[in-house]
Amino acid sequence: MQQTAFEALPLAGTVPHDLSIVALFLQSDAIVKIVMLMLLVASFWSWAVIFDKAIRLRRLHHAATNFEESFWSGGSLDDLYERVGQRPPDPMTAVFSAAMREWRRSAAKGLLGTAIMRASLQQRIERVMNVTVGREMERVERFMAFLATVGATAPFVGLFGTVWGIMDSFQSIAASKNTSLAVVAPGIAESLFATALGLVAAIPAVVAYNKLATDFGRYAGRLEAFASEFSAILSRQLDERP
Repeated sequence: MQQTAFEALPLAGTVPHDLSIVALFLQSDAIVKIVMLMLLVASFWSWAVIFDKAIRLRRLHHAATNFEESFWSGGSLDDLYERVGQRPPDPMTAVFSAAMREWRRSAAKGLLGTAIMRASLQQRIERVMNVTVGREMERVERFMAFLATVGATAPFVGLFGTVWGIMDSFQSIAASKNTSLAVVAPGIAESLFATALGLVAAIPAVVAYNKLATDFGRYAGRLEAFASEFSAILSRQLDERP
C-alpha cells in the first residue's frame, strides 16, 4: 500500500503539459499563433513558388532547344515566323518574333533603301530584342523576390515570436510566484517552436532562391546569345542588299 501511494504521487519538476506540436500551437499566446500561421503560410507559398519555377525552367529550356533546332535547320525565316504567329509560346520565340516583326515593318515601308536606313534598322532590331529579353525574364522571374523576402525575414519573424513567448513565460512566473519547470517549460517550448518555424520557412527559400537565380541567369544568357546571333544574321542580310 505504501509503495502504491508513493508511485501515485507526482514527481517534483515533472511537466504535466502536452508538448506536442499541435498542443504547442493551441496553447500558445494569440500573438505567437499569428506568428506561427504567418510562417506556415510563407513556407507553403515558398514551396509552391519553388516547384513552379523549377518546372517552368525545365519547360523553357526544352522549348528553347526545340526552337533552336527549327531556327538552325536551314529553313526560311519567314516561314518560321509564320508558324510562330503573333503569340510566341516561349521567351526565345518572342525574341525572334519581335525582331522579325520590326524587320517586316521596315521592309514594308521601304526603309531598307540606303545604308543609313539599314544601319538604323539594325540598331532598332537590337533594341527591340534587348527589350524583349528583359520583359520576358521579368515575367518568368515573377515571385522570385518573394523567396528572397522570406529567406531574409522569416528568421526574424520567428525570433519575434520567441521573444514574445519568453516574455509571456516570465509573466507566468511572476503571476504564479513559482519558478518550477512546469510553469516555465510550455512558454519556452512555444517560443522555440516559433524560431524553428522561422528556420523551416527561411532555409528552403534561401537555397531555392540562389539555385533558381543562377538557373535564370544562365537562361537569360542563352536568350542574349541567341539575340546576338540573330542580329548578326540580319546584319549580313542587310549588307548583302544592293
